[in-house]
Amino acid sequence: MANLGTLTEAACAMLLCGEAQDKAMRSREWANLWQSGAIQDVGAACPPDRPATPEQPTLLLPRDMPRRRAGGQLQNRIALLHAVAHIELNAINLAWDIICRFASDDMPRKFFDDWVQVADEEAKHFLLIESRLQELGSYYGALPAHDGLWQAANDTAHSLLARLAIVPMVFEARGLDVTPTMINKFKGAGDHQSAAHLDVIYQEEIGHVAVGKKWFDWQCLREGEESLPTWHALVDRYFAGKLKPPFNIEARTQANLPEAYYLME
Repeated sequence: MANLGTLTEAACAMLLCGEAQDKAMRSREWANLWQSGAIQDVGAACPPDRPATPEQPTLLLPRDMPRRRAGGQLQNRIALLHAVAHIELNAINLAWDIICRFASDDMPRKFFDDWVQVADEEAKHFLLIESRLQELGSYYGALPAHDGLWQAANDTAHSLLARLAIVPMVFEARGLDVTPTMINKFKGAGDHQSAAHLDVIYQEEIGHVAVGKKWFDWQCLREGEESLPTWHALVDRYFAGKLKPPFNIEARTQANLPEAYYLME
């Protein structure tokens, strides 16, 4: 770990790590090295076109994914947790990718501090859910998963504004809408441990959406653009579909995402 060099070199090395649990554990270690000052230079390194992926799970097109059944039966809860674990693993990659893909000499150090913290917390989330899957007799990779989130990363790889508009401000914000219902389902099934893990994720994801909104506003100011119309234009261009209610207005407001960003006529 002492020979990692710069932050962007560390980020690229993590993106090339293909084993899920190792990726998460190393992410937490690297985040600590940056936060402690053991890694000090941002540097400049070119990320891979897509991160390395584990041999399992099998990746399917979203339309080919088996439908998850409602209810609190064990297999249904495992399927839901597996989907969450897959989202969190993608989120680790996305946090490190934004660090190395959009690094430049004129980016504030706080930009990197914020996204390193996001990477660290996403890794924590993955490890929490992976551990819970094992406690329930399963593991990450036991079920198929889809690759839709990384497609959004590819579509926005050329633009920091587009990446921020779509990933934290659309996809992660959607997580704020659906997670409370998930938590209640697990509680209703008597699975309070899984519910507690999901609540940790929910609380910290509010902060992740806020980080995305913060740096979206900053980049808009730097480019001389107005945040709200720019966001709407980017969503129209890069998000396939429409933003659908119900919206968690309380959590979105905590994340500094005003209603004008999603309550559209």
